[in-house]
Amino acid sequence: MAAETHLQGVEISAAQFFEIWNHYDSDGNGYLDGKELLNFIQELQQARKKAGLDLTPEMKAFVDQYGKSTDGKIGIVELAQVLPTEENFLLFFRCQQLKSSEDFMQTWRKYDTDHSGYIETEELKSFLKDLLQKANKQIDDSKLTEYTEIMVRLFRHFVHKSTVLCTSMSVKMCGKEFNKAFKLYDQDGNGYIDENELDALLKDLCEKNKKDLDINNLATYKKNIMALSDGGKLYRTDLALILSAEQD
Repeated sequence: MAAETHLQGVEISAAQFFEIWNHYDSDGNGYLDGKELLNFIQELQQARKKAGLDLTPEMKAFVDQYGKSTDGKIGIVELAQVLPTEENFLLFFRCQQLKSSEDFMQTWRKYDTDHSGYIETEELKSFLKDLLQKANKQIDDSKLTEYTEIMVRLFRHFVHKSTVLCTSMSVKMCGKEFNKAFKLYDQDGNGYIDENELDALLKDLCEKNKKDLDINNLATYKKNIMALSDGGKLYRTDLALILSAEQD
């Protein structure tokens, strides 16, 4: 298995790190916890032994802390610091506090300034370049491009997974349905759904999706969704992520 093989590396590339994270975070909740974490620890030990490599001090401390209980829980930042990830790529995690869905949403918005649902890759690339230069790290353009592409994939993956799971909603809408709904509930036509407009949207969603949504959880849905909003504003792309909706 590729992810297990990557654990044998003396240095793990950005692309390999992304693959390892996706593999072991099997439920997509943004953490390695319970059996996921124990499975990762077991396979990490096996992979290092197979490659004739000892556990690094960071790995040993990690195994000692989490290897004997199913109560452990780590995020992507902690994993990046445990594995022998490329130093330049690891620097990004050390400088960014990306520990929750809210953190990823805030960082996403820093680059998706026009709420298009796309990150301006050149802006992110410039940021990574400046970050590395300030740390006196040298990197060629091809590697910088690789880092940028991986970070864009990581943002999109994590934000999508965490928003859906955070809201505990399993509603899916096609692009046509979503566009119609957004236009209907954005009553003032200002381009975003506010808290009052969200009330009406959630009530109707609960009525139309009784098998998947419990109207008794309405307050919880609303609280979790607004926690992911941009200062109380749910833009089209934010709501599309939460509803797993396609956008035309």
